[in-house]
Amino acid sequence: MLSLAEIRAASARIAGRVLRTPALRSDAISQATGADVTLKLENLQATGAFKERGAANRLALLTEAERRAGVIAMSAGNHAQAVARHAHLLGIDAVIVMPRHTPLTKVSRTAAWGARVVLHGDTLAESAEHACVLAQQEGLIFIHPYDDRGVMAGQGTLALELLEDAPDLDTLVIPVGGGGLIAGCAVAATGVKPGIEVIGVEVAAYAALAQRLAGQPVHVGGATIAEGIAVRDIGEAAFGVIRAHVADVLVVPERAVEEAIALLAEGAKLVAEGAGAAGVAALLAFPDRFAGRRVGIPVCGGNIDARILANVLLRNLLRDGRLLRLVMEIPDRPGVLADIAGKIGGAGGNIIEVSHQRLFASPSVQAAQLEVMFEARDAAHGADIVRALEETYTVRRI
Repeated sequence: MLSLAEIRAASARIAGRVLRTPALRSDAISQATGADVTLKLENLQATGAFKERGAANRLALLTEAERRAGVIAMSAGNHAQAVARHAHLLGIDAVIVMPRHTPLTKVSRTAAWGARVVLHGDTLAESAEHACVLAQQEGLIFIHPYDDRGVMAGQGTLALELLEDAPDLDTLVIPVGGGGLIAGCAVAATGVKPGIEVIGVEVAAYAALAQRLAGQPVHVGGATIAEGIAVRDIGEAAFGVIRAHVADVLVVPERAVEEAIALLAEGAKLVAEGAGAAGVAALLAFPDRFAGRRVGIPVCGGNIDARILANVLLRNLLRDGRLLRLVMEIPDRPGVLADIAGKIGGAGGNIIEVSHQRLFASPSVQAAQLEVMFEARDAAHGADIVRALEETYTVRRI
């Protein structure tokens, strides 16, 4: 089984090659969750994610013959970028196989490091099968994203640094994809601080670890914003470590991940991808589990498409009642639009969009339908504006 000594050796090996990221207490996350939360900012790595640690350590362990042969990896994005970057820095040729629907930002950034990117398959498992075929055909060294001892040791350096900077933590909450990060961190954390609780987090559509630990058949799949942990297979080496050192695995709904992304952006001023926000999502989904505890959470990655981030923030505004969409039945006469705008603006609301439909949506030629979107300070403020409009007009929220 992976040892603390291997993780300490990895820490020395990658020093200077990988950023020692800050670990900062977050008032915003602590207030929102009821826990005392320290964030490990892995989104500040050069490739935007913790995967640099495992890739740097594994590539540093290659023999000269293996370096000359070149490497191949399969990844949904962050491992791809990490292998591509550290292969580039070491002068090693790299091929990366990625699922066809990987976010464009991750594909372009991987290629920017000089790797040959091959898009194949709809899932990470299909990409892995193709990568194995290419490795045999071209004589490449396969760098597994999580089921590899050197990779797990490198990922475990995250927990070493976190506990050096925040030794009072009593709980670590670690996102789980294939299990490499949580396995390395669990060995490091329990070795440095016996008694600390290490808890894993999976997204509902890909709860492979929770199912395996419960002795259930593994059924995963579906759309998720946390594509970085959308993994079908838990690594066998990682699974043995997890059973020995991980206290619990929580499964969070998709909505909690979106809320965590928004909370990190608005409250902590941090950009996180879905997988990177999963630890915070666990605190939002299970507040009683962590109330009053000193919790360390890695913000594992920040590689999120700008469009997806914008949509998440807007969806969160709608859920919070700070962005409202109303449909109103109004008389079709001069001055009505001005009256409605005056009511909203006079109450402090900010109109974002207006759609005025006379011909098709209204039941009467003497009436019209108005759709308006506006921004409020909070849910209570929005409700006050709606009540003011309802005094004169028929209003429906959508």
